[in-house]
Amino acid sequence: MTSSRIRWFWREWVRPLLVVALVLGSFRSAIADWNDVPTGSMKPTILEGDRVFVNKLAYDLRIPFTSWRVAGWADPKRGDIVVLLSPHDGKRLVKRVVGVPGDVVELRKNRLVVNGQAAGYGPADARVMEDLGDDRPATAVVETETESGRSHAVMVNPMTPSMPTFRPVTVPSGRYLVMGDNRDNSFDSRWFGFVDRGRILGEVTTVVVSVDIHDHYVPRWKRFLTPLS
Repeated sequence: MTSSRIRWFWREWVRPLLVVALVLGSFRSAIADWNDVPTGSMKPTILEGDRVFVNKLAYDLRIPFTSWRVAGWADPKRGDIVVLLSPHDGKRLVKRVVGVPGDVVELRKNRLVVNGQAAGYGPADARVMEDLGDDRPATAVVETETESGRSHAVMVNPMTPSMPTFRPVTVPSGRYLVMGDNRDNSFDSRWFGFVDRGRILGEVTTVVVSVDIHDHYVPRWKRFLTPLS
């Protein structure tokens, strides 16, 4: 290949592709992204095979491809579903914030208590049970948990408790306590401890698309563009 041919190939093909890749990469890094969910740690709220939308501007603005914050306008709130970098191994995780700085949090037989106030529990919404279908252990219990005026579904399995109880802990400044909604099948703050604010990358707000990985990747049409709570 001659030098003129190389220059033409660079100008007409390589450079435009690099520009597109840089723009898309910067957008996903700093503004908005999606996250595939391969595990059931957030069931029944998020199912395996869901692809969720991540709002990277929910809390702050960062320089693309770095963790450097240019500006910040909010902090995660109790009940937010967030994407974070695991303190254990740096992998991206999707978890729910259950404790913010200054909170005193405890778990009593899978019942959440925050600042001395016990969360409320009641029957799960029919839509949640329909989406979950038979994709849960026969001994699992699905309920609606309400804390600080925000409600969402949780699932526990009395036959395989992972850590159904922990004593009151105070969340330090600049750190957060996160848990999965699938309380007995989640690797979360009960195991890797508090999460630094800088490790929280954005808020998960919506299921964009969903496929049933246990049934030949059939689309779950009813879950498309479903807001998360």
